[in-house]
Amino acid sequence: MNTPNYRVEHDLLGERMVPQAAYYGVHTLRAAENFQISGTQVSAFPNLVIALAAVKQAAAEANAELELLEPQRRDAIVAACIELREGRLHDQFIVDVIQGGAGTSTNMNANEVICNRALEIMGHARGEYAYLHPNEHVNLAQSTNDVYPTALRIATFFAIGHLLEAMVRLHDAFDEKATEFAGLLKLGRTQLQDAVPMTLGQEFSTYAVMLKEDMARLREASTLIREINLGATAIGTGITAHPEYAKKAREALCRITGIELITAPNLIEATQDCGAFVQISGILKRIAVKLSKTCNDLRLLSSGPRAGLNEINLPPMQAGSSIMPGKVNPVIPEVVNQVAFEVFGNDTTITFAAEGGQLQLNAFEPIIASALFRSFRHLTAACTTLADKCVRGITANADHLRQTMERSLALATALNPYIGYKNATSVASEAHTNHSTIREVVLRRGLMTEAQLDEALRPEALIKPRVHASLVNQADPGGTGAKQTAS
Repeated sequence: MNTPNYRVEHDLLGERMVPQAAYYGVHTLRAAENFQISGTQVSAFPNLVIALAAVKQAAAEANAELELLEPQRRDAIVAACIELREGRLHDQFIVDVIQGGAGTSTNMNANEVICNRALEIMGHARGEYAYLHPNEHVNLAQSTNDVYPTALRIATFFAIGHLLEAMVRLHDAFDEKATEFAGLLKLGRTQLQDAVPMTLGQEFSTYAVMLKEDMARLREASTLIREINLGATAIGTGITAHPEYAKKAREALCRITGIELITAPNLIEATQDCGAFVQISGILKRIAVKLSKTCNDLRLLSSGPRAGLNEINLPPMQAGSSIMPGKVNPVIPEVVNQVAFEVFGNDTTITFAAEGGQLQLNAFEPIIASALFRSFRHLTAACTTLADKCVRGITANADHLRQTMERSLALATALNPYIGYKNATSVASEAHTNHSTIREVVLRRGLMTEAQLDEALRPEALIKPRVHASLVNQADPGGTGAKQTAS
């Protein structure tokens, strides 16, 4: 019997005492006891809770339109779902996100919370399921096997939007720095060795371009995730659902979420296929790979301050050592690197889970959800953190950049069209051996005049294609450097 603090609920295994204050019921309680795995509850992923509520609301509206659900029950279910979509009662989603049963425990958690809140709205006590039942009414014409995948797709669509916002923020930060650093000449590097000149602005613009490309791939993938299997019920045949249910539920769900959802043409295939999640995860891995590479660059460019490249300064965020006074570490790029490593692992998990499905259902969608939403959440936070706590505060060491350029042997490359590859190689070798500059050796050998050198080594001439006035004698195929006057 019920007590002031508990109510009795029943399932196929018998009776259980459920806390009277709880909106969840016996199925959720057992699942919370069975799956103490990650310590992360479904409530940790608000997009998923909101998506589940949207699916349940759409189902109630469709069933009422088909005269399978009474208006009073529909209105109470819809009101409860709206509250969930607004952020209420998320703490009642207590099931571990990693669970057996292909997501059944998450679906039952949603059914029970919505049902008990709807009962209150109708003027009844929680647990009085004679008036409104979690399975008979909230889950009418549904199965976990179409509710859970549909909710995952909607939650993923929302997560894509949040990640895109963070990526735009980071892109704009890099783009602003590219403009700020546009006039600062520096050495490019290949294989960590001195290469030809570029500007620091050009270097930073590449980070903005990479983000823009990945944003485009993410937007493309968002169209794939719009295909849902709602109406498939258990395996895709639509058993227990009205023939018009799938269409009406999708229409309601489009209106509720604002997403142009598409019912899969083959619901049996759609119920077992996790390929869309594999593709989305692959794009997240691509984003993570390039973000991590960018952070590697930032750590290298800021290395020092006395014994490294020291071309840029990252904003100091905290003391870097418990023993070395004054040490400041690149902690923000480092944390983004670590997020990337996690995303790589999550992608592997999703790959195995998608492959592990059998016959008409993939039972491993809960681990796909856990891994995918962690990747989204951490990448979103990483992009925002990198933009706000690192990139916007980066400064350039202009004097050091200029001095490095003047000492560089890579300037010899810019003289290839004027004095020939053989002479340029000899000049670079002599400059390196004698600790001289390229300019000093060229002038000492009389290979070019000072005016010709000034023209050849103008900053704007070093960073883009141009028509060269060759000083190499065209009749001298050996490149011995017979000099002619530049036209």
